[in-house]
Amino acid sequence: MNGRPISGASVDARRHRGRTGLALITGALLLAVTACGGGGGDDSGDKDKAKGGSDKAKANTPSVAVVDIAPKDGAKNVATSGALKITADKGKLTEVKVEDTKGKAIPGEIAKDGASWKPASHLAASTKYKVHATAKDSEGRASAKDITFTTLTPKNTFVGHHTPEDGDTVGVGMPVSLNFTRGITNPDAVENAIEVTAEPAVEIRHKWHGNDRLDFRPEEYWKPGTKVTVELNLDGVEGRPDVYGSQAKSITFTIGRSQVSTVDAKSKTMKVERDGKLLKTIPITTGAPATPSWNGQMVITEKHKVTRMNGATVGFTNSEGEGEYDIKDVPHAMRLSASGTFIHGNYWASSSTFGSANVSHGCVGIRDVRGGYDGKTPAAWFYDQSMIGDVVTIKNSKDDTISWFNGLNAWNLAWDKWEK
Repeated sequence: MNGRPISGASVDARRHRGRTGLALITGALLLAVTACGGGGGDDSGDKDKAKGGSDKAKANTPSVAVVDIAPKDGAKNVATSGALKITADKGKLTEVKVEDTKGKAIPGEIAKDGASWKPASHLAASTKYKVHATAKDSEGRASAKDITFTTLTPKNTFVGHHTPEDGDTVGVGMPVSLNFTRGITNPDAVENAIEVTAEPAVEIRHKWHGNDRLDFRPEEYWKPGTKVTVELNLDGVEGRPDVYGSQAKSITFTIGRSQVSTVDAKSKTMKVERDGKLLKTIPITTGAPATPSWNGQMVITEKHKVTRMNGATVGFTNSEGEGEYDIKDVPHAMRLSASGTFIHGNYWASSSTFGSANVSHGCVGIRDVRGGYDGKTPAAWFYDQSMIGDVVTIKNSKDDTISWFNGLNAWNLAWDKWEK
């Protein structure tokens, strides 16, 4: 059989078997590839790819939220109240910053619906501000806007002259009193720009006298050791048409020990109490029957070792228009009212007058010597023991109670008459 040719049928059979084996191998590989792809006929992978592409597209799409700020960027001579407005359209405000060039921020609040922001206070005059505001649309995409503007420079201004001064230590009766250089026709704006606080905390109320004076006090005398702070944020406040405040300052003063002295015009004595304890009882003289002293609680507002007193300055004149008295060297004088009531040393009356007769033009007189050189006289002792803000109460006089605004005598107005 060697050298015998192979038949055609056998060759074709071998070729068929080879093709069949190759087909099986190829089918197995395809099955494996299909299995690794997650199963034949499932298109979820394509859907995930489409979703990821959609999220990416949304993230790259600009926010539809629009921030609008008034005034316009670069605006000049902007009003200090009512001109700054920040709103959001097709979104909600998430952040607002308004600062001057020194970094001082203007507080404000975003509305609950996120559509607007309002400043909590007025702006300062002649000041450049920068504004940064951010809003987000319903997809959480942020949109921001930044501008700068400058407020107006007033042609007319006002200030409030204040009592006490920063750093003072005063008696328990000292109110906070502000006297404005221009009459105020927008009192609410001025009140909102002034804050008076105390440590330890106590309720403090205010009261206007006319349109140019504003006083603050607690219900009772301050407690010794209290720290009182007055914040004047008047810069830019329109107190009257086209007249703006120009003050932005903080004043802090301290309440010293408690000294309250009670003058009894009937018994002609004065009891001096310190922190509730009697220090001394002093013989005095008060207003004569024709010129009685005021009744009421009065606060010492000035102290003078020596001063001049002329009756003409307070309406006591003779037929020729001259003062009924003109004493050029009144010793140890302390003012109790704006109308001229003092408690002072008296060297011209006899020593027997004190404690026995009322002979003054309304003042409280205490025995003294001319020049006030003798530190042992009752007047010198009381002067040395007293400070600005101490209380001197006069009772049993034949006159009316002094008005609360006659001096710094706020305690003569009932508490319920003071505004919260």
